[in-house]
Amino acid sequence: MNKSQAKKRIEELRKTTAYHAKRYYDDDDPEISDFEYDMLMNELKNLERQFPELITEDSLTQKVGGTVKEGFEKVTHEVPLQSLQDVFDFSEVKSFDERIREQAKEYGYNDVQYVVETKIDGLSAALEYENGIFVKGATRGNGLIGEDVTENLKTVRSIPKTLKEPIDIVVRGEVYIGKEEFEKLNEEREIQEEPLFANSRNAAAGSLRQLDSNITKQRPLDIFIFNVQKCDSKQFSSHYETLNYLESIGFTVVPRRYLCNNIEEAIEAINKIGEDREDLSFGIDGAVIKVDNIELREKLGTTFKVPKWAIAYKYPPEQKETIVKDIVCQVGRTGAITPLAILEPVKVAGSTISKTTLHNEDFIKEKDIRVGDTVVIQKAGDVIPEVVEVKKEKRSGKEIPFEMPKVCPVCGAPTVREAGEAVTRCIGIECKAVQLRSIAHFASKEGMDINGLGMAIVEELIERDLVKNIADIYKLNLEQIASLKKNGTKFAQNLIDAINASKQNDLSKLINGFGIRHLGTKTSKIIAKRYKNMDNILNASLESINMIEDVGPVIAESVYNFFSQEQTRDLIEKLKQAGVNMEYKEEAGDERFFGKTFVLTGSLEKYSRDEASEIIEKFGGKTSSSVSKKTSYVLAGEEAGSKLTKAEELGIQVITEAEFEEMIK
Repeated sequence: MNKSQAKKRIEELRKTTAYHAKRYYDDDDPEISDFEYDMLMNELKNLERQFPELITEDSLTQKVGGTVKEGFEKVTHEVPLQSLQDVFDFSEVKSFDERIREQAKEYGYNDVQYVVETKIDGLSAALEYENGIFVKGATRGNGLIGEDVTENLKTVRSIPKTLKEPIDIVVRGEVYIGKEEFEKLNEEREIQEEPLFANSRNAAAGSLRQLDSNITKQRPLDIFIFNVQKCDSKQFSSHYETLNYLESIGFTVVPRRYLCNNIEEAIEAINKIGEDREDLSFGIDGAVIKVDNIELREKLGTTFKVPKWAIAYKYPPEQKETIVKDIVCQVGRTGAITPLAILEPVKVAGSTISKTTLHNEDFIKEKDIRVGDTVVIQKAGDVIPEVVEVKKEKRSGKEIPFEMPKVCPVCGAPTVREAGEAVTRCIGIECKAVQLRSIAHFASKEGMDINGLGMAIVEELIERDLVKNIADIYKLNLEQIASLKKNGTKFAQNLIDAINASKQNDLSKLINGFGIRHLGTKTSKIIAKRYKNMDNILNASLESINMIEDVGPVIAESVYNFFSQEQTRDLIEKLKQAGVNMEYKEEAGDERFFGKTFVLTGSLEKYSRDEASEIIEKFGGKTSSSVSKKTSYVLAGEEAGSKLTKAEELGIQVITEAEFEEMIK
C-alpha cells in the first residue's frame, strides 16, 4: 500500500471508528461487536505505525474515547484515567516484555514482575475519599475530564461509604453488571416492551450515566476496584500489594489477579483466565498485564493516551462449524416470535452450544440460513452464540428454506409483522407465552390499577397454577392469596379489596389494561368515549375506528385486529361474568381546555410530563408531541429545546409553569 492509498484508508477508518466510538462510549448503544471495533482500531494503528507522518491529533489512536454527557457537572481528573494498548496474540505480549526488560535494565532493574488481572467489561470510574469517607465519584469521560456521578455511585452497594482507615485516597474501578443480573434486567425490559441492552457493558454505562439517581438505584450495578490513582499519605512499592491493601480497608477488588515472576508465567495466567472465563459471574473482555513495581512504572512513564507499563490482551472469538438440524420458533413475553436454530452440539469458548437465536426473518434471509446448512458460529461478547457465516459451498441441495409461521406456535392466534418492524408477533391475549406480561400490565397503574398485584406476585400465582389468564384474577379467594406469604391474611384481604374495586373502573382503564399494541392511556380514553360500551367496540368496523380523530391507521388496525380475535371475545365474556364494568362513565366536569392543544417541552419543576398531560386532559384539552399551527400553547420548562424555537417562529403562545398553574387554579 502506497502513501496515497494509506491516507485514503486512514481517513475512512477514522470516520468509521469515530462513529462507532460515539455509539459505544457516549450513546451506550453499539452497532458492532467489541471484536469488530478492535479490528478496525488495530488496522488504523498499524497504518499509522507504517506512515507516522499521517498521524493527526484528532485520531482515536491519540486520545481516549468518550465525552462528557450534557446535564452532568464536569470533573477534572488530577491523575488521568488512561486507556490501555490492546494486543491480540502472544507474540505482541512477548514484544511488550522485551521492551519493558530492556528499559528496566537501563534503570538498574534486573528482574521484572507482572500482575495479570481480569479486564472487566464495564465503565471505568474514579472514587475519591477524604478521611476515609466517600466524597466524589466520576466517570472516565475523555480521560482528563469526566462526569460527576457521585449520587449515582452512592446507590452501588459494593462501594463503601466509609473505609476501615481514615485515609485520603483516589481509586479507580470498573462499574459492571453481572451475567445473571444482566439477563434478568433484559427480561424485565422485554416485559415492559423497552429496548433491550446490547450487552452488559452498555447496560452498566447507561445506568451509571442517568441524570436521575433513582433510575440508577433500580439497576443491579456492582464494581471492582483495580488501581490506586492518588494517595499522598501512604507509599506503595508493589501494585499487587496495593490491591491487597485496598481489599483490607473495605474495597471489592478485582478478584482474579496473579503475581507473575516473568512473562511466561504471565502468559500462563492469561490462558488460565481464558479457560475460566465461562465460569465467572461477570463479563470480561480480556486480561490486563501490568508491571508490578510502582517505582519502575513511574520511570517507564506514559504516552498521552496509554501507560507504557501495561497492555490488555484481547481474547479472540473462537469459531466452530456445525449443522443446522432444525429452525423452530419461540414466543417471548411480549409476543415477539423469535426463530431459533437447533444445532448439532459443538463446543465453543468452553461451553457446548446446541441452539442459538436467529433474531428475526430478515436476519435469516440476509444470511440465507436453511435447515441442513453447515454454519460457522462464535460467541458474541463471549456470552451469546451467533451464526456468523453459512458454508454455501457445502450444500447438497436438500437444505430447506425457512418461513415465519402465520399463526402462533403456542396458541394458534394470528401472527402480525407490522410495516417498518423486523419482529413478527403473536397478538393472542390468552397466549401462555405472554401471560406474565399481559397479567402484570393489566394489574398495573396504567391498567386496572390493582394495588399489590405486582410482577413478583403474578409470577407466584402463575407458578402455582392459580392464574392462567386475566379473568382468573377475579376468581382468586382469600385463602389462595394468603398462602403466597407468611402471615399473609392482611395482604390477601387488601388485594381482594383492590381486585373488587377494579371492577368499577371506567371502560378506558379496561381497554388500556389489555395492553393492545400502540395503544396508550390517551387513545384508550378516546375509544371508550367514542363507543360508550364494550359491545359497541366489539362490533366496530375498521373503517369506523379509522374515522376517529387522533386515531391513525396503525392504531386503528391494531385495535380492530385485537377485538376481532376469538381469544379476546372469550376473555371479555369471562370478565363480564366476573362483574367487571364494560361501560364508559361520562366525565362531567370542567372543560376549560376543550379544543385546546398543548405541547410540553423542557423539564418542569412541580410536574412530570405525564402529570401535566393528565391535568390538561382532565380539563378537556389535548397534548401533542410536535409544534404546528394547530398548537394552542407551548408549556416550556427549563432547558426547552427546538420546540420552543419553532413555537416562537410560528407565533404560538408560550407559557411558563407559573402561568400554567394560574390557568388550572
